[in-house]
Amino acid sequence: MGAFFISILIFAVVLVLMSVKSVPQGMEYTVERFGKYTHTLTPGLNIIMPVIDRIGRKMVMMEQVMEVPSQEIITKDNAMVTVDGVVFYQVMDAARAAYEVSTLDWAILNLVMTNIRTVMGSMDLDELLSRRDDINARLLNVVDDATTPWGIKATRIEIKDIAPPKDLVEAMGRQMKAERLKRASILEAEGLRQSEILRAEGAQQAVILEAEGRKQSSYLDADARERLAEAEAKATLMVSEAISKGDIQAINYFVAQKYIESLKSIASAENSKLVFMPLDSSSVIGAIGGIAELAKEALNKKG
Repeated sequence: MGAFFISILIFAVVLVLMSVKSVPQGMEYTVERFGKYTHTLTPGLNIIMPVIDRIGRKMVMMEQVMEVPSQEIITKDNAMVTVDGVVFYQVMDAARAAYEVSTLDWAILNLVMTNIRTVMGSMDLDELLSRRDDINARLLNVVDDATTPWGIKATRIEIKDIAPPKDLVEAMGRQMKAERLKRASILEAEGLRQSEILRAEGAQQAVILEAEGRKQSSYLDADARERLAEAEAKATLMVSEAISKGDIQAINYFVAQKYIESLKSIASAENSKLVFMPLDSSSVIGAIGGIAELAKEALNKKG
């Protein structure tokens, strides 16, 4: 009798242990009853019907990373390149990921590799090398749409390496070198052209400034001559008024001034020679005396 109760107790403990399921964080378990899916267990402590229910699939709900192995692709312009990449995906619906597709990882990998060949095969080599972000975006859209019925969300697809053949790489290097030499020649020619333009503009500006200087100098010379002429006219008028009043000293001053200016012109001429000419010293002294008398009269008037 005691053995029976012990057996019952052990059987009850086994049933309790079979009915209690603990699901870790980041995981979800599917439950099957007689082989048919019924519901999904979320992280934490869960209860199922022992014997008739069992755990079907254990699905990882965290984001996962899958390496895409290298494969050879023929581009639109018939260039052979080797490409590899990586895909990031996450299970959004454990039941669909478990029962809508067989061997989930293998299905995703083949889908990504096939679409890499399709997308990159429709592009030229130059586009492959310069538009990697566009390739990644196109691949992500296609793969995400294809995996949605499986309860999968493709979060990122990255092309890691694009390796053209060695001879093609060498040809591209020569082309790049030629392009750089071409740009250098263009820049050098542009620099020489700009230098010549600046030099011509500088010469033009110098000529303009020189002409402006000559123009200003001519204005100043003309103004000086005008002032000198006005002074001479004023002096002549004053002498004429003095002569009309019978002032003989003014006549002597005028004659002496012209006499001295003439001697100065003869002495400063470039082709001047030694000239002996008679000088009436009494006339010069008289003229100087006349100048002194005029100065004295002017001082007396001021006094």
